[in-house]
Amino acid sequence: MTKSSVAESLIMAYRSAYYRAGTGRDAITLRVDEYSEPLSRLFAASGHRCAAFITACNPYGAKESPEANMRACAALRDRLDRYVAQPDQIIEGMGIDPSEEWPAERSFLALGLDLETSRALGREFGQNAIVWAGADAIPKLILLC
Repeated sequence: MTKSSVAESLIMAYRSAYYRAGTGRDAITLRVDEYSEPLSRLFAASGHRCAAFITACNPYGAKESPEANMRACAALRDRLDRYVAQPDQIIEGMGIDPSEEWPAERSFLALGLDLETSRALGREFGQNAIVWAGADAIPKLILLC
């Protein structure tokens, strides 16, 4: 496997982050490499076998203004609409840094988004990584550069 050009400190930050989709009692919090029973139940209820947690914020790990991040996320949401059949298959969320070094990043959990498409979208929006889960409901950190 090729070594990533992403700084080890960023990889550690991505691995330690909480990836929260939805709000209130229906919220799902994902952790990299940890089985998610709520995600497994969501897959069973929706008929999907995979999902991507993806953002357009802070391309290549460089902090952007809130306005620039909002515009990028709006563009990502528009792109996601092209890949999923129903709007309810895209759940708004936040990528949360527990150390609070980074502000929370608006993100999306897109149900049914295959790995190849997820990687392509992450690269299109300048991301170092995405979080992707297959049928085993174990989110994986997928480095893109």
